Amino acid sequence: MLRIRGAMVNERGHFNVSGRDTRTRSRPAMNRSCIIHIDMDAFYAAVEQRDNPKLRGKPIIVGGDPQQRGVVATCSYEARQFGIHSAMSCALAKRKCPQAIFVRPRFPIYKQVSQQIRDIFSHFTQLIEPLSLDEAYLDVSQQISTRGSGSLIARDIKQRIKRETALTASAGVSYNKLLAKIASDRDKPDGLFYISEKEGPEFVKSLRVREFFGIGPATEEKMHSLGIYTGADLLGWTLAELQPVFGKSAEFYFNAARGIDKRVVEVNRVRKSVSTEDTFALDLINPEQMLEILEQQSETVIRDCARIGVVGKTITLKVKFSDFSQVTRSISCTTFLSQASEIMLLLPQLLQQALVKDLSVRLLGVGISNLSSSEDNEQQIPLL
Repeated sequence: MLRIRGAMVNERGHFNVSGRDTRTRSRPAMNRSCIIHIDMDAFYAAVEQRDNPKLRGKPIIVGGDPQQRGVVATCSYEARQFGIHSAMSCALAKRKCPQAIFVRPRFPIYKQVSQQIRDIFSHFTQLIEPLSLDEAYLDVSQQISTRGSGSLIARDIKQRIKRETALTASAGVSYNKLLAKIASDRDKPDGLFYISEKEGPEFVKSLRVREFFGIGPATEEKMHSLGIYTGADLLGWTLAELQPVFGKSAEFYFNAARGIDKRVVEVNRVRKSVSTEDTFALDLINPEQMLEILEQQSETVIRDCARIGVVGKTITLKVKFSDFSQVTRSISCTTFLSQASEIMLLLPQLLQQALVKDLSVRLLGVGISNLSSSEDNEQQIPLL
């Protein structure tokens, strides 16, 4: 038995998260789902270190100017040791790690490498759902019978990426997208982690709710207020109890607590918009405070657009009031928007139009749509 970054593999090539020998298990049936989530390790920073040997082993931050209002796009693992992470302001990152080397993003290069990696995926399966330049889901259910196991396929993909790009990737293998994505984070960098269908329901009980797909800081805070801190806590709630609190997301959370995820790998998925929103513990009444939050959200949206490789023309503001009523206001531009500052020029007008009720605000959100590949608009690619 050999251990490969947190998983065990026997001579037949079957990996197991618990370390138990799986040699007596039958090979998965053709209709058994097997999903791989591939996540490149510190992708932008790794490309920079690969292309510039002087940066190797150094704390690298890919992002904007720390003297201005830029944010961290990503950073090397050497920088992460200082508590630096994506979406952090570059000024704060500089204070945390004064010796950090700041590198401006080279999105055309990242897109080229990303395409090279996707070409590698296509040698293993045509069922590929890219999430951004540096991660994707692969459905290899139909390849199990010829290649032995999902973990062997993931290992081969990782080895080929390393051989052809000199970059490392982490892989999560499981029977659905939820657990495959969680697994890919378990043993980074250069990890491979497998969660079997038998182990999945028990595995999710120990997870913090923040580790579940789609649960951000606001939802996490809401769950904590209800005494839901782990998958085991969430498991104790019925669907009828979750629905009044979480609306349309309730069914997904209910299933996730049981290791169930009904989403399929969407090969022809077309991203129509990029957005973010926050629900506040205390309702807002001051428009200036709202604009400060909207500025932070604009930076998040632009950063996410950069990761996905898109720019957009239409900005939408979402406002939910204390009585749970909701309004949206949109504006479209003739040119593509690629900077948070460009979005902020439009948001005061949209906010004024949206505040149609004399009520406090419990949720704000910003989205960008009418998207186009940034490859077609390289002069407008954001320099975060």
